[in-house]
Amino acid sequence: YLQKASEEAHELEEFARKSEGPDFKLEAWDWDYYAERLKKVKFDLNEADLKPYFVLDSVLENGVFFAANKLYGLTFRPRTDLPVYADGVKVWEVFDADGSSMALFYTDFFRRPTKTGGAWMSNFVQQSTLFGTKPVIYNVCNFTPPAQKGQPAFLTSDNVETMFHEFGHALHGLFASQKYQTLSGTNTPRDFVEMPSQFNEHWMTDSLVLSHYARHYKTGEPMPQALIDKLKASANFGQSYALGENLAAVAIDMGWGILPSSESVSNVDAFEQQSLNQVGITFSLIPPRYRSAYYLHVFGGGYASGYYSYLWTEVMNDNIYDWFVAHGGMTRENGERFRKLVLSRGNTRPVGEFFREFTGLDSPNMQSLLKARGLAN
Repeated sequence: YLQKASEEAHELEEFARKSEGPDFKLEAWDWDYYAERLKKVKFDLNEADLKPYFVLDSVLENGVFFAANKLYGLTFRPRTDLPVYADGVKVWEVFDADGSSMALFYTDFFRRPTKTGGAWMSNFVQQSTLFGTKPVIYNVCNFTPPAQKGQPAFLTSDNVETMFHEFGHALHGLFASQKYQTLSGTNTPRDFVEMPSQFNEHWMTDSLVLSHYARHYKTGEPMPQALIDKLKASANFGQSYALGENLAAVAIDMGWGILPSSESVSNVDAFEQQSLNQVGITFSLIPPRYRSAYYLHVFGGGYASGYYSYLWTEVMNDNIYDWFVAHGGMTRENGERFRKLVLSRGNTRPVGEFFREFTGLDSPNMQSLLKARGLAN
């Protein structure tokens, strides 16, 4: 990624010199500002142009649920007879391909004054054959509610990605088939649990899925191809920076993790730089995503020596997606294989075995991630 990062830095500097003068020198604190300006010039993509095609109900039912039906044969039926804990919450009964009822799925998508920010998946009831319980799962987001009652709720492209992501977690819980709750569904190691959710994001821009849900809220016309092309092209813009800042944060996390308990650190800045130098991260224009003084993931979020998990699961899911593409893409056969060999197994075996059995690879190939981010040579 360093070669791509150098190329992007040169491009940004040349772009900035058009407005700042020929002597302008790009610094780390300039990157985000000029990157956003250049992105606007290169792709001319405005979220306001996308929103009329990203209606929440359509994204959920004609996108997220549609993909789950094509891959796994699932169907979803609204359960308006069941109580909900807040306005805007909906309940769906989930049916397997054979018509059997397998779970309940709650959606709580809109922000409220008393609601915690962010997005997540969790369980009201976890699956267990020991107790005879079926999963009752919920997805929580903080999307903007409709401006007026009766109007549609519009999503940003990031919101759409979030919906696909969180439903990937939901699928992991829906397909649970374990005896014990502690081994069921998403109760897996931290460096695996994000893989199913990240994998599900791939279907957001799948041509079949996108054409099914991205339709104008007034006319019903599909999103124009020119707009789709801009959306896909812009997704890979600036990925060397995104990857670089995450790798740097991983290096700092690992630096603290391998520090002997007998040693102390008096100069945190110097310690961070040493941690970066030890793994060859010396590109100063891309600083770490998190520094020690505000690294909540590591010092308060349970990710000590584990921040690498995000990139590790990304590598795995990109390898799995490449397997899908090589074997016909979105088919029931492929979906059932993924369900059987990965999603339904919870934490019943070392999770690396799931990956190896599904893909046939001994270990994840980094090239899949670089290709997905547009960084492959």
